[in-house]
Amino acid sequence: MLMRNIILLLFVSLWLSSCGQNKQPVPPRPDCSRTEIIVPNKNVSCSDNTAAHTIDSLKNVQDSAIVASIVGVKMRFHCDKDTTKITQLLNMGLNKGPKDANGLVYYYAGKLLGTPYVAHTLEGPNEMLTINIHQLDCTTFVETLYALARTTLNGSTSWRDYARNLENLRYRGGNMGDYSTRLHYMSDWIIDNSKRGNIVDVTDSIACHSDKVVTLNYMTTHRSSYSSLSSDSIYKKIQKIESGYRNHHFPYIKKANLNSADVKKVVKRGDFVGLVTTMNGLDLSHLGIIDIDSKGNPVLLDASSIGKKVMLEKVDLKTHLAPRESCVGVRIFRMKP
Repeated sequence: MLMRNIILLLFVSLWLSSCGQNKQPVPPRPDCSRTEIIVPNKNVSCSDNTAAHTIDSLKNVQDSAIVASIVGVKMRFHCDKDTTKITQLLNMGLNKGPKDANGLVYYYAGKLLGTPYVAHTLEGPNEMLTINIHQLDCTTFVETLYALARTTLNGSTSWRDYARNLENLRYRGGNMGDYSTRLHYMSDWIIDNSKRGNIVDVTDSIACHSDKVVTLNYMTTHRSSYSSLSSDSIYKKIQKIESGYRNHHFPYIKKANLNSADVKKVVKRGDFVGLVTTMNGLDLSHLGIIDIDSKGNPVLLDASSIGKKVMLEKVDLKTHLAPRESCVGVRIFRMKP
């Protein structure tokens, strides 16, 4: 009898082992050996104004699937409700939202109206994939819309897939490394993401476009403004990136032409828009998306540092930019389906 029980236990043990082997393993992330897992701090409320919260261990993790799916990615959340809100938005978008990329970008922008504007949420002593859907600046607003729309187009409602799509957009080659791998300059961001099929720059398809030449060096000529550049190695890496953008040419639309027939033929609701600046060493100074008013004119929908929230500007884009001497025009780009 004892022997029968031993044999039965061995059989059950072998069966359970084989079942575990049949599960599909989660593929490792690139360079996963260099990273750690940061999970939401469940003791922090989303009403807290702190830019980001992390904990250093996995003691409070109750969903082992979170660990499995984000292994190898260093992540920072604003609070424990970020993933819940992302999942809710993705469910709404998949079930009730439009089926095209531009439509989804605009749909999700509407869901984020009123979100507080908070700058510098990506910054910290170490580079992490920051996920903060409760506080947005102009860049993270655009990134959030892209990641939500891309995840929906892929038929997913998983915040983990959202995180992968966000990383894919924000970092050079789609993989997060140190601070220098983040695509800081928008010209660099547009070129890298265009090459990888994430977006398409449609500015040069507008008949009235002009050409602008800039040398990108704002970051290294303002080193004290960027805490991460206190590291000599990071500073040199950013300097090397900037060296590839000396006398950089790119197309743009002069702000006087924004209500022209040429622009109206091409620009669509849900396009991304970048404001071209005259600031030395810089290309674009602000981002948002395009809405279209009753006259067919483009209007800016953005995370506004002046309005302190995600909002639709009250006048068309041409009128909005007219008094802004440092802005000479715009670039238009959109998600590639």
